[in-house]
Amino acid sequence: MQDRYTGDIGDLATYGLLRALADGYRLGVAWYLYPDESHNKDGQHTDYLDDPDRWRHLDPDLFCALRSIVQSGRRTVRTIENSGLFSNAVFSGRRLTFAGDKQDRSTKRKNWFQETLNDLSVCDLVFADPDNGLRDNEKYQYGAVKHWKSLPLSEAQTLSAGRTGIIYHHNTRFAGGHVMEIQHWLSRLGPDSLALYWRKTSPRTFFVVHPTADIRHRIDEFSKQWQPYFELHTPSP
Repeated sequence: MQDRYTGDIGDLATYGLLRALADGYRLGVAWYLYPDESHNKDGQHTDYLDDPDRWRHLDPDLFCALRSIVQSGRRTVRTIENSGLFSNAVFSGRRLTFAGDKQDRSTKRKNWFQETLNDLSVCDLVFADPDNGLRDNEKYQYGAVKHWKSLPLSEAQTLSAGRTGIIYHHNTRFAGGHVMEIQHWLSRLGPDSLALYWRKTSPRTFFVVHPTADIRHRIDEFSKQWQPYFELHTPSP
């Protein structure tokens, strides 16, 4: 996550999903907050806010809140935290900026995760929001700055242990396409996991790990309400 993304169409998808699932649960949000970059135009997909007839009905309060945030120029995760969109939620948002050599950075990054885990210990529904999404454990380097834009599979599994986890993943040029990529991660996250694939503007997938029967029901209803933008996937047999 980067502050500059706040309010873009990805946030409509993300917060729409969280709001549909969080009622009755103690939601915890791990921002994985990466410093803002300026080398590309990511985060500028806000044209949807000029088309309320198409988007507002999906979650009117959310749509109006995001439009107000973008129009005010207050595009930060702190604004989301203070928006009232998520009552009783716990937010963990220490910025991913660590000095020192690679070994120092590796130690600090691991400590950062443990602190995040401690922050969210009281939550029974957690959301991890890395900039890029999942990465296989063997390919993750804790001391490499660019790798902080993703999270290793082990962290997704730890965050979701004993509760329901929602893991953001930005789809890549995976060999075989996005459906194969979704199945790749579902097979690693467990046989009870689900995936909600967002197809509009910039494809991304939300992996739901250890969903309860109630959460499964809510996801089913949510995917129907938000068609055709969300597509529900389950692990291949």
